[in-house]
Amino acid sequence: MPKRSRRPARGTGSRPRKARPPRRRRDGAPSRQEGPDLVDEIAGALAADHPLPLLGLVSSFLDAFGGDPSPLDPRPPGWPTLDDLLQSFVEAPLPETSAVLAGIAGLSGDEVLRSRVRREIAARGDVLPRWLAELHRSVPADRAVQVRHVLGDSEDLVVGIRFADGSDACAVVLVDHNMGGVAKDAFVVPGPLPEVVALLQEAAGDDPDTSLEDLDPADARARITEAVALGAHVYPPLESETWPGCRPFVEWVVRLLPAGGTGYVRPEWSEADTRALAERFLASPHGTGPDDADARLLLDRLLWFGTDYGPGDPMRWSPTAVEILLADWIPRKVVAEAEHLARVPQLLRAFIRFCHAERGIRPELTAETLAAVDEFEPGYQQAIRTPRPQGPDALLAAIGALDPADAARPPEDPLALPPASARARLGDLVGGGAALDRLDGAPLPDEPFRWDGVPEQARARVGAVLELVDRCCDELFDVELRTAARRVLARVAATDPAPLRRGRVEGAAAAVCWLVARANDAFTERRIAVRDLAGWFGVSESTPAARAKPLLQVLGIDPYDYTAGPPGLRSPDQLTSSTRRALIEIRDRLP
Repeated sequence: MPKRSRRPARGTGSRPRKARPPRRRRDGAPSRQEGPDLVDEIAGALAADHPLPLLGLVSSFLDAFGGDPSPLDPRPPGWPTLDDLLQSFVEAPLPETSAVLAGIAGLSGDEVLRSRVRREIAARGDVLPRWLAELHRSVPADRAVQVRHVLGDSEDLVVGIRFADGSDACAVVLVDHNMGGVAKDAFVVPGPLPEVVALLQEAAGDDPDTSLEDLDPADARARITEAVALGAHVYPPLESETWPGCRPFVEWVVRLLPAGGTGYVRPEWSEADTRALAERFLASPHGTGPDDADARLLLDRLLWFGTDYGPGDPMRWSPTAVEILLADWIPRKVVAEAEHLARVPQLLRAFIRFCHAERGIRPELTAETLAAVDEFEPGYQQAIRTPRPQGPDALLAAIGALDPADAARPPEDPLALPPASARARLGDLVGGGAALDRLDGAPLPDEPFRWDGVPEQARARVGAVLELVDRCCDELFDVELRTAARRVLARVAATDPAPLRRGRVEGAAAAVCWLVARANDAFTERRIAVRDLAGWFGVSESTPAARAKPLLQVLGIDPYDYTAGPPGLRSPDQLTSSTRRALIEIRDRLP
C-alpha cells in the first residue's frame, strides 16, 4: 500500500527463480542433475492447488527471454531468445514442458503461438489442468480498486482474474508519481478481489490518510498500461523481489480488462492559477507579506518545482517531495547566490503549513513533512555554499567530465579540461565514439517529416501535432530547429505515440518544441523565454516541461537526470549546427 515515507511502498511476495531453459541429455530429454531440477520445479508448481505457482514461473520465463531487450540494458551475448526457449521445451516431450508451453502461449497473447502449442500438446496426448487448458477462458473481475495516500507519492492499483476452474488471483501494481507515474513494483496474490481488498483494508486499519476506492476497470487498464510502458524506459531498470518477473502475468490480466478507459491526467496549472495561489499564500498568516520581493522570487521556484515535477500539484508536499527539492533539485537546477537560496527552507515550512491547511491535511502529517525539512536543511545549506557545477558546467558534470578540482571553477568557464575517460562518456551521449568523431558543424537540412513506422491509428493526432510544431518553429526559431523537432516527433511517434495522444494537442506540440529548444540552448541564443513558447501555444508555462517527461521516457532518457545541455536528446541528428560545434569544441579539448 502507498506509504507516506520517502520511499514508496513495495509489494510483497516471493521472488521468481531466475529463468533458464531446461537442461537436456543428448536424446533431448531434460537431465536429472543433482540439486533442484527445473522439471521437478515445474511438477511441484503443477501439483499446487492454485494456478499462480506455475504461472509465476511462466511469467518469469517471458520476462527473461521474451520481448525486445532495451538498448540501455542489453542482454548478455548468447542469451537465449524466447524461440530458443520454446524449442527446448518442444524437444523435451514431458507433461511438465507441455504445461509451460501452454502457459507461455496463454500469457503471451500470441494467437499463432497458441495454435502451434495446442497442436503440439494434442500430439503428445498430455492432459493439462482445466485452468491451464482453458486459460483463454479466464475472466477479469468486474471492478478494480485504487489504494491512495492523501500525500499522493504513489498509489496501488488492484485488478483481479478468475480462472476457468473458479480459482481467483489479484495483481497489485505500485505506481510512483514522484518518478512521473511509472510502474515501480507489482506482485500477485491468490484469492478473489473482495478478499484481497478486505486484507488491504485490514492492513490500513484505522489510518485516516489511506483510502480504498473503486476504479473503473477500463481506467485501471489504461493507467497500468501507461505506467508499465513508462517504467520500461527508466534506466537503470526498476527491480524488486517480484518485479519485473510478474510483469507478463500482470500485462496478461490487464489485457483482459475493458478498453477505452482514461489514463492519468496531469493537472495543468495556468499562470493565472499559480499567481492566484501565490497571492493567497502571501496574504495568509503563513505568508511573508506582499512587499517581500525576495520571497516572491523563491516562491516562484517552489511553484515551478510543484507544477513541473512529481504529480504536478504545487500544493502537494510530502517528505519525499521535500527530499527531492532540497537534496537535489534546487542545488542542481537553480543558479543563484547562496544568501538568496538560504531562505528556501524557512519559506518552504511556511508554504507547507499553508498548503496543508488549505487541503485539510492532518497536523500529524504536516509535522512529518516539516520534520523532513529539518532533516535535509543542513545538507542543503552546505550544498548551496559548496562550489558545484551549474549552467554550462552541469553538462560536463552530467557526463562525468569534471574532476573534483574542475567542479570548483567558476560556472562562466564552460570548457575546463576533463579527464581522458570523459571522451568515452561524451561519445555515449551522442551515439558512441564513432558518432562523436563524425560530428560536424553543417546546418541541419530542411527536410520533410518521416512517417515511417507511425501507426495508422495515430497519424491524425501526429499530423495535428506536426502542424503546430512547424508553425511554432517557423515563427519563433528557424529551419534547423524545425528539422530537429520533426525528427524528435517522428522518433516518438514511431516508438510509442501514446504520450502524444493524451491531453490537448497544443500541450504535446509545446513539449516537442520545448525539448528541442532546451537541448539546443535555443532559449538563450534566441532570447526567448519558456513563457513565450507556452504563450504561443496557449498553454500554461509549466505545461511544456511537464508534457515532455513522458516523451523523454519514450526516447529512453530519464527525465529526472535530464539537464539543459546539448546531449539531452542523445542523438546528433537532432542537434543544430551551433550545438554540435559546441560539442566539437569540448571533444577537441579532451585528451
